[in-house]
Amino acid sequence: MKLDASKFGLAAGAAFAVVWSICTLLVLFWPSSMMALTEGMVHGKLSGFEWHLSFSGFVTGLFGWSLGAMITGWLIVTLYNKQMKTAK
Repeated sequence: MKLDASKFGLAAGAAFAVVWSICTLLVLFWPSSMMALTEGMVHGKLSGFEWHLSFSGFVTGLFGWSLGAMITGWLIVTLYNKQMKTAK
């Protein structure tokens, strides 16, 4: 089964945009809980680190993560399709 790399990439980018937006809201409303979660995720203690939320930072992160997800999703499907073609 061949997948459409462009559509998958767009879906991945859209999914990351939603996740980024939810993450931003979580940090905005529960900063200490999200700091504890982040410390657990990176296996470290982030003492001295603090959240800095701004609209421009939100937009920059939204664009960067979504673009990265789009490219990664496109690459995954492109490689998958190539493997499926050579497996036949």
